[in-house]
Amino acid sequence: MAGYLTTHVLDTSAGRPAEGMRIELYRIEGEARTLIRTTTTNADGRTDGAMLPEDEFVRGVYELIFHIGDWLDAAGAPGEAPRFLDLAPIRFGMAEDGHYHVPLIFAPHGYSTYRGS
Repeated sequence: MAGYLTTHVLDTSAGRPAEGMRIELYRIEGEARTLIRTTTTNADGRTDGAMLPEDEFVRGVYELIFHIGDWLDAAGAPGEAPRFLDLAPIRFGMAEDGHYHVPLIFAPHGYSTYRGS
């Protein structure tokens, strides 16, 4: 089995999935940063397919960019201008084949992630 990458997004301040959040995936090679995919989360806060499917999987360093500020603005969430959080970058390495799941759990003033299953 080759590797693949999935993600999902949860808004802990509202206790719900973050439907409609834009996410970008980049591959990092030295100083080069290449956009691989841009997608938007579904009603469950997940992407409809893998961010990096098995047939495109290459071990290496990647970065997910979650567009929290745009999502909060679209959701009508009150907040300061500019927002404390706008983009949430998560840079990580994939060193072996298998399923990598990198979720984002956020609120307007903080976020966290982990390697899920």
